[in-house]
Amino acid sequence: MTRITCAACQRPISFDENRLPLREVTFPCPGCKAPVTFDRRTVAPAPDPAPESAPESAIAAAGGVGEAVGAVDDELSAPAFIVGADNPALQQAARTLGFRPVHVSTAEAARELYLQEYPPVVFLSPAQLTRPPLVEMQPVTGLAPADRRRSFFILVADGLKTFDGTVAFLYDVNLVVAAKDLPSIQRIWRDAELHHKKLYQAFHSTMEELR
Repeated sequence: MTRITCAACQRPISFDENRLPLREVTFPCPGCKAPVTFDRRTVAPAPDPAPESAPESAIAAAGGVGEAVGAVDDELSAPAFIVGADNPALQQAARTLGFRPVHVSTAEAARELYLQEYPPVVFLSPAQLTRPPLVEMQPVTGLAPADRRRSFFILVADGLKTFDGTVAFLYDVNLVVAAKDLPSIQRIWRDAELHHKKLYQAFHSTMEELR
């Protein structure tokens, strides 16, 4: 395993360098998405010409260097939990945002795993959307505030109106997304980020004035 540090955000990144080709490659930092460049030749001696042909052939068969790097990039990506019912649209939404989807079938299991990994994003996918509070999700939504603040909680279900702040408040999540809107998750995520930055900027400014 090799450990490097992102020059932009100083995040430590660990990965298996043996999965990379013997050349310089660039992949996005799993934290800030800034480009990170790594050259395996700086940590591994150049092989003899004969052994070199086998790995190159394997890379070509797998679809070239891009796919080999993509496999490592997926390994490096931060996790996005999908709690409850799983479906391909949620998996794709997580990948579209640059995260590695991790399905956890119950909120109890998600709570235990959450406290170990602190994923940046948690998708709540109830089997059936009931009136608030969402009892089946309470083991994970009921985390201590200090733990909750480390992730962005998104409730996804049929019958919701995306960006409905009142419903988000009632279900104790950061954002609600209608299942039919998942193909637009990148735009929704961008707009939600801007909204929360403005919200917390005003909050912090007020707190500074009160001090």
